[in-house]
Amino acid sequence: PALSVIPKQREFARLNLSYTIMSKRKLAVLVEKKIVHGWDDPRMPTLSGLRRRGYTPASINRFVEKVGVAKRSNIIDASLLEFCIREDLNKNAQRKMVVLDPLKLTITNYPENKTETLVSENNPENKGYGTRKLPFNKHLYIEKEDFREEASRKFFRLTIGKEVRLKSGYIIKGTGVNKDKSGNVIEVLCEYDPKSRSGSGTKESERKVKGTLHWVSKEHSKPIIVNMYDRLFSVEEPDKNKDESLTRFINPNSLSQTKGFIEPGVANASEGERFQFQRLGYFILENKTADEVLVFNKTVGLRDTWKKT
Repeated sequence: PALSVIPKQREFARLNLSYTIMSKRKLAVLVEKKIVHGWDDPRMPTLSGLRRRGYTPASINRFVEKVGVAKRSNIIDASLLEFCIREDLNKNAQRKMVVLDPLKLTITNYPENKTETLVSENNPENKGYGTRKLPFNKHLYIEKEDFREEASRKFFRLTIGKEVRLKSGYIIKGTGVNKDKSGNVIEVLCEYDPKSRSGSGTKESERKVKGTLHWVSKEHSKPIIVNMYDRLFSVEEPDKNKDESLTRFINPNSLSQTKGFIEPGVANASEGERFQFQRLGYFILENKTADEVLVFNKTVGLRDTWKKT
């Protein structure tokens, strides 16, 4: 007689991510209580949420491959998922210059009515993306944190009497500041070396300085709105204690909004395009407002800066 075959049943553990929950029933509570803005909220661990956040199918597939399949339930560090999207976008996202906390920079020895065109690479990791043109003139914006009126020797950005290079542009030296009535710096004054333009082939263009700053033209840059997303929960395992309400562990800083300025070439970008804002992180174009202001969602920073508490 033929031997009977007894079927075997194998169960595999659910994929769990740190600083979030994966239970649809519990995620539904967050939606119903309007803690998040729907199932496609970029803070949600849903495919629609990840898509709006800027995650690519390739990065999610890569993450799943790295995690594998397990029989025992465990928590996967969310930083692994973030690593996968950084790895993907580093090779495939075009670079753009954006200033989110603008401070006016005036080059005092640059002609008032002159505008020239600089050239910068779109992605140094992929030469196939080519280059782009950037308008440059006397009045620019830089990040406020990139300037200190007085600084230690370990501060390699702009300060009075020290030189830095403007990305794809010139070497400048801080010479002074203008302040408001409260003593706050509202304008930085500097001088540039006309022979130091990047790629010009001059001896001065090859001169090395320790700091390089991103910038945008005050006249030509476009205003943007940026949704800054962080992890939804403030603890690594929000569902660990079944007796406590999950809402207790909601990260109050999981969503904030800021405004800034972006280089003008992005004005014609399409919704869903992903970019690296140089020195700031990776972002996806969400939409445009009625008055054509671009709205971006932050995908992830350039490096993992999350501090466990």
